[in-house]
Amino acid sequence: MSFYSRLILAFFPTDLVRAVLVPAVLTTAVLTFAPAAFAERTSADDESHIDDPRVQHRSYVFKPTGETLPYAIFVPSSYDPNGTESLPLLVSLHGLGRSYDWLMGYHGLLDQAEESGYAVVTPLGYIREGWYGSRPAEDPQDGIYSEQDVMNVLELVRDELRIDSDRIFLWGHSMGGGGTIHLAAKHPEVFAALGVAAPAPAISAPMDELLDKIAHLPIFILQGDQDELVPVFATRTWVAGMAARGMQHLYVEIEGGDHSLLISQDANNMQKFIDFFNIVGHKQ
Repeated sequence: MSFYSRLILAFFPTDLVRAVLVPAVLTTAVLTFAPAAFAERTSADDESHIDDPRVQHRSYVFKPTGETLPYAIFVPSSYDPNGTESLPLLVSLHGLGRSYDWLMGYHGLLDQAEESGYAVVTPLGYIREGWYGSRPAEDPQDGIYSEQDVMNVLELVRDELRIDSDRIFLWGHSMGGGGTIHLAAKHPEVFAALGVAAPAPAISAPMDELLDKIAHLPIFILQGDQDELVPVFATRTWVAGMAARGMQHLYVEIEGGDHSLLISQDANNMQKFIDFFNIVGHKQ
């Protein structure tokens, strides 16, 4: 069965979800996010908001600055530290201004990760508004540190747990979606597949260059057509670029969907990401 046939079988249409075919040429996207500004680290950057016994809150010393940075991890109960089986990993990137563990509270994520046997890690990205290096900042070091923090946390998890190097998946919401595209383009050999919800790449992002670098990676895109922060035509433009390259991609547009609740408060839409990664399975 082909890749797309498996996707069609996995994603049954509902009255709220429709797969959208987009034309090859669309208006250039104009996002409503302001350019990233300089942001000093504050105590708020280290705050956590998820009080769930399944979530482990960790920290490590960030060598470039000597600061202690937080991250959170979920390990499925099926994992045996003394066993031999390796885990797939979801590297999960939060949105603008959110806490490092915010995505751990998305409806359904931990239950679905438990059921499918995924470890989940949520890095901070150095500061809450670091953009993971995907946008220019007044202090360029913020973006560099933001990107480096994600990759450091990934290595920490790989050192601690038996992670299957062929099943490391990267996904993010909003700022985290922009970061997902950026980091995958910088490290295309690391990830097996990508997922983005209402992705917010910079207006100035070199779309063609970035897509060329990740053209081999399957990607799932979720977007609400009533999103007031990331206009739907912006995401459609990127999807059109994926289609032009023959990328393995699935775009689901939610009728009436907003910017946040369509993923943070909707377990059915969260499940679509898990299903997509399950179908991809491992590096192509």
